[in-house]
Amino acid sequence: MPHPVPVHPVVFAVTRRIVERSASTRAAYLAHLDAAANRKPGTERMGCANVAHAFAAMPDNDKAHATGIDKFRVVAEKGPNIGVVTAYNDLLSAHAPLQHYPDLVKLEARRYGATAQVAGGVPAMCDGVTQGTAGMELSLFSRDAIAMATAISLSHDVFDCALMLGVCDKIVPGLLIGALHFGHLPTVFVPAGPMTSGLSNNDKAKVREKAAQGLVGRPELLEAESAAYHGLGTCTFYGTANSNQMLLEAMGLHVPGTAFINPGADVRLELTREAVRTVLGITKSKRFAPIGKVVDERCIVNAMVALLATGGSTNHLIHWVAVARAAGIVIDWNDFSDLSDVVPLLTRVYPNGSADVNQFQAAGGPGFVIRELLDAGYLHPDVLTVRTGGLREYTGIPATAADGRLEWSDAGDSKDETVVRPASNPFSASGGLKLLQGNLGRSVIKVSAVPDDRHVVEAPCRVFNSQDELHQAFAAGEMNQDLVCVVRWQGPQANGMPELHKLTPPMAVLQGKGFKVALVTDGRMSGASGKVPAAIHVSPEAAAGGPLAKVRTGDRIRLDATAGTLEVLVGANEWDARETVAMPTALRAANAVGMGRELFAGMRRNSLTAEEGACSWL
Repeated sequence: MPHPVPVHPVVFAVTRRIVERSASTRAAYLAHLDAAANRKPGTERMGCANVAHAFAAMPDNDKAHATGIDKFRVVAEKGPNIGVVTAYNDLLSAHAPLQHYPDLVKLEARRYGATAQVAGGVPAMCDGVTQGTAGMELSLFSRDAIAMATAISLSHDVFDCALMLGVCDKIVPGLLIGALHFGHLPTVFVPAGPMTSGLSNNDKAKVREKAAQGLVGRPELLEAESAAYHGLGTCTFYGTANSNQMLLEAMGLHVPGTAFINPGADVRLELTREAVRTVLGITKSKRFAPIGKVVDERCIVNAMVALLATGGSTNHLIHWVAVARAAGIVIDWNDFSDLSDVVPLLTRVYPNGSADVNQFQAAGGPGFVIRELLDAGYLHPDVLTVRTGGLREYTGIPATAADGRLEWSDAGDSKDETVVRPASNPFSASGGLKLLQGNLGRSVIKVSAVPDDRHVVEAPCRVFNSQDELHQAFAAGEMNQDLVCVVRWQGPQANGMPELHKLTPPMAVLQGKGFKVALVTDGRMSGASGKVPAAIHVSPEAAAGGPLAKVRTGDRIRLDATAGTLEVLVGANEWDARETVAMPTALRAANAVGMGRELFAGMRRNSLTAEEGACSWL
């Protein structure tokens, strides 16, 4: 094992200020955690009727062999009981493989004198299905609904530990937020892995751009999309879903190396069994590693560093703020920005390169990245994880030995330096995200995906009140010029802050024609943020009276990702005197009705800003 490397001074300084900023909220959180952890087990604490209800459906001992559970173990012998929270549905390719995981978990638990129950299921929606539709306006707040569903599942309070089964965009942050509200429970996250590679992401993007120009029709576009999204597992680009998995590895909440093993692989099944053994190992050994202790300030910083080093999803500048707050930890975009200035970019995975996550895994994957970051001092090595070996265990690549047991080997050198590089020779000396500030508010941009010659764009703007308006203008040929497109009324309070992926093809076409174009919006672009400069998450949002509500078509806007500024070039006196327009009544009304949006009115009304995690529960 290499000698410990001092933590980088900026990483140390950011961590220290987070600790200081979070002192009171973290202390209150840990006090609640300790109080819950020091109670008697549920079967002793609860009334007899409560216990009977909790285990009424559990088979007696002589009927338990096929299911791997029995009532006697958990009630009379007081064996550990695992609560399983699952995001299974068979609409989502990423979650369909989870169907049989509970049976596997129950059988493995029985081998170790434990039981397991499916505590509950959480909703899991696919942004790929709802992209550009009214349903997408439920997407961000589905995270908080998942957190609430997780809490409801665990509120039966008869569990000694928990397994979280989920993978995708809002599902993992929601499960994590919910689990942290039961921070006294040892908890391990169990993914299902990415689908095998199909049509490359680059080729898919080219067909989308041709479709945007009318050069190919719906049959050709559908054929390309179906060739890209073709089987079980997560999408293969490095979007929010796969960024989730990278961050969970860096946080020590997985079995090491679990993230990017394909569904159905032999090692994948054994890794799922190992998750059972891991969570029981914490529970039965009384090693106090509940999730609320694992997820501390250093753990959160490690997640932020892993995100930046891999050019991960911009969604996590919202989600991980909320995750941290669920553990009593307060972070902001300044923390991300300061870390991004020093953390090297070690990967090129689509949309920041041409490789997909399967190629990333083959080249070294999370194990390689975590080892490089540890050895260069960018990660806190002395953190608590769900494993006894600490974060260093997460540098290994899992495989099954001849006898079927799991073994881990060092990631070794990069197998493809066009995909992953050592910290001594990074793709960039700084991370993939940049904070933008100016008279238009605070925003973020994913610079890792944007060519260097596009980091500064200054042009007249055109204001759009919806993404449909932009598409109509593009189709009418009205955008063939240098242009900054302002798409407002897309924040949490306006319409739930949908992702705006469908804006990428037309803007990429304009950029391909040689025009300097950029997007400025209070909406999201997420992990699919591509080669077009996009200042996203503008806060405060227009619907809350933010500066975007003062912008007029024709104003010149300067987006400067080098200097970190986002400015409308209007004289200070004129800008201060300019009226802030209100969100059009008809647009607000339209955003509130249909596809269940009525049920989310309270979340829109109560949502905090994007920089505060867009939380609806604080």
